[in-house]
Amino acid sequence: MKARTIETKRGARCRVLEAGSGMPLVFFHGAGGLLADNPFLDQLAARYHVFAPELPGYGESTGEELLEDMLDFTLHGWDVVAALGLTKPHLVGHSMGGMITAEMAAIAPGDLDKLVLVAAAGLWIEEHPIPDIFAMLPGQLVELLFQDPVKGMALLTGGADFSDMEVFKAFYLGQQRRLAMAGKILFPIPNRRVSKRLYRVAAAKTLVLWGGADKLIGPAYAERWGRLIPGATVEVVPGAGHMLPYEEPAAFVGAVSRFLG
Repeated sequence: MKARTIETKRGARCRVLEAGSGMPLVFFHGAGGLLADNPFLDQLAARYHVFAPELPGYGESTGEELLEDMLDFTLHGWDVVAALGLTKPHLVGHSMGGMITAEMAAIAPGDLDKLVLVAAAGLWIEEHPIPDIFAMLPGQLVELLFQDPVKGMALLTGGADFSDMEVFKAFYLGQQRRLAMAGKILFPIPNRRVSKRLYRVAAAKTLVLWGGADKLIGPAYAERWGRLIPGATVEVVPGAGHMLPYEEPAAFVGAVSRFLG
């Protein structure tokens, strides 16, 4: 995928990965950001014109001081869509990105075509509490995110050689910057009352897509999202974990493509 930098009206500068042609699809990443290798985006680009923006505070994107609360993140999402010159794109959000796209759809349900929420954060079920990712060591977090922790660590680090202290330092500082940004809307409890607004999403057809073995945000949340969004379709991929797009890209792309058409 090719990369370019856009600037929003508010002044944030965001790196965007782009590829493909056809119906526009904007993918919003989770708290870990886009990884070095994102094969599911390449596969989606075979069918759609894919745009994958990095939030401020991630990678080369700047302007994190402009985003302080959930409304800021939500409006930033639409500012990115406007800066890309898109009209009624599909919105796909994973984890924290699902939380953001759900809020975008609630605020402007007529401005998107279809919505896909993948293991979305944003709800809270007392009987199924979500672990505090900000209190975890890297190894503990990887075990929650991936079904295969060894493969997961390789994906998260991009195969970086941490015996090189400069490489380790760069990765560590980047990770702290990403978590500081994500913490604005995920800490201490990832619940910004989006549930009160989901009735407005009815204008956009919605797919709630989940890994059946998600250890971070369990499948019970898929059912809850499906009940709160009028007319939503719920699909669970058996055996898949929280990082469904990365660990099971074929299953992820297949489900998204069948829904979007």
